[in-house]
Amino acid sequence: MSLFVIGDLHLSFSVDKPMDIFGEQWVNHQEKIKKNWIEVIKENDMILIPGDISWAMNMKDATIDLEWINNLPGKKILLRGNHDYWWASVSKMNKLFENIRFLQNNYFTYKNFAICGTRGWLCPNDHKFTEHDEKIYERELHRLKLSLDEAIKNGCKDIIVMTHYPPTNDFMEDSGFTQIYETYGVKKVVYGHLHGIDSFKIGLKGEYKGVYYYLTSCDYLDFKPLKILD
Repeated sequence: MSLFVIGDLHLSFSVDKPMDIFGEQWVNHQEKIKKNWIEVIKENDMILIPGDISWAMNMKDATIDLEWINNLPGKKILLRGNHDYWWASVSKMNKLFENIRFLQNNYFTYKNFAICGTRGWLCPNDHKFTEHDEKIYERELHRLKLSLDEAIKNGCKDIIVMTHYPPTNDFMEDSGFTQIYETYGVKKVVYGHLHGIDSFKIGLKGEYKGVYYYLTSCDYLDFKPLKILD
């Protein structure tokens, strides 16, 4: 039993949204993901998928993408990304698929670890950050605390956090997210959202102030799920 992660699947089986317009590496990317997934992941493994899962605009169209994920080996925990407009009520979605659970204001467990998280958002001092972003940023900090507090209330001490957005701005400065991770003693943080060589460079990676950060966009991982725990 192992814990894997891969983000930003950008599936589009029911909508016309080819990813190869973003570069040659995206040609047939669903097939690459499936092949690599089946090679390394077993039925008793768990896989975290931190957002940008489907290009669908509603749950009806997203169902084919989610069923594709559901039918791959392992148990999956999904988090909302900025392009997941189909995302609906978590309580309802968590009843739809045998091998998929959805994370929002709640938590799940892997062995002795709690899997917590929230979507995240742009961080202050980012070159794109606006007054409107401030409200969403504060809301996401609150949602992260809700998830963490729920896990801690139930006795969890070892914590992994999944977000879609990176935990810092494009200058990799400390943020409310990194401060929360340090305060709560979070062990690992996985995130996606960043695409392309230039963006990969501004993603916090490795150990920083006692927390280990993983950039897990599928193109950064060469479309191969990354094992983060045995």
